[in-house]
This record gives sequence, C-alpha cells and structure tokens, in this order.
Amino acid sequence: MERSTRQRLAIKEAMQNAGRPLLAQEVLDVAGQTVPGLGIATVYRNLKAMVEDGTLRQVVLPGENPRFELGNHGHHHHFQCNQCQKVFDIHSCPSDLAMLAPKGFRVEDHDLTLYGRCKDC
Repeated sequence: MERSTRQRLAIKEAMQNAGRPLLAQEVLDVAGQTVPGLGIATVYRNLKAMVEDGTLRQVVLPGENPRFELGNHGHHHHFQCNQCQKVFDIHSCPSDLAMLAPKGFRVEDHDLTLYGRCKDC
C-alpha cells in the first residue's frame, strides 16, 4: 500500500473537486496550487499508482492523451467539447446497444463519446 503524501492528497483532492476527467497537466495545475513545486513526474507517478490501486481510472479517447477520473464511478460515458477539448461525464447510457452488433455476435462492453460544444463555449 502506498503511503499518503501531501502530493497524493493534493492530487486526490483535485480529482474529487474537478467533477470531470482531467489530463495530467490539468491535475498538476490544480494540485500545484496546494503543493507548490509539485512536478509533472510526481503527478504521473501518483496517477499511475492511483490507477493501479483503483482510486482512479484512465479515460482514453482516440488521438488524445489519457485523462483520469475517480475509480468509483459506475458505468458512464463522456462528452468532449470540440472548442476547449475538455471532457465531461455523462451519467446515463442509451438503451440496448447490443442490438447494433451483427447477428450472432455478443457485446461484452461498450464505450460512447459524444462530441460538440460545452455550455461554456
């Protein structure tokens, strides 16, 4: 078990307060306000450890650097703003997507990302 450090606590707090998936640089920007001198290598090291222990999980969108979100979210999807590139959680799921699969195929999981403009853009 990883020991709790000021850096890790600041990163966890940044993630909890964000309310959306964050890039590592965004985590650094927010957590760095609490822990001056926090470096990107420390952020990446802690994000990796937090993914491994289930505290966080990665959100990977095609052609993008991974973002990170709290690991205790249930099944959900994402919306990416085409203007600011921020990613937001969508806490709903369309009905039975398995019906879109070819006949005889079995859907085991799915991921859905919507693209458009967020309310701030």
